[in-house]
Amino acid sequence: MQKKAKAPAGKGRQKKPKELTPLDRLKLEIAQELGLAEKIARAGWAELTAAESGRVGGILNRRLKELKLAIGPKGTLIPTAKS
Repeated sequence: MQKKAKAPAGKGRQKKPKELTPLDRLKLEIAQELGLAEKIARAGWAELTAAESGRVGGILNRRLKELKLAIGPKGTLIPTAKS
């Protein structure tokens, strides 16, 4: 009786596509404006340089302030207190 070889953990399995949060959608929109969407789709966020990542984060921060939003739990966007 032969034993079946197990596939190494994580190999051959497809990840379930993660549902995008409002924060993820906003980050992707900014990345697209900067011409980085194709790089992210191909290689993932981890492949961005520090400068590219900082640029996305800086614009994201500015846009959240303009829209008077804050990052809530699990990537939700919540209105900030009016001043």
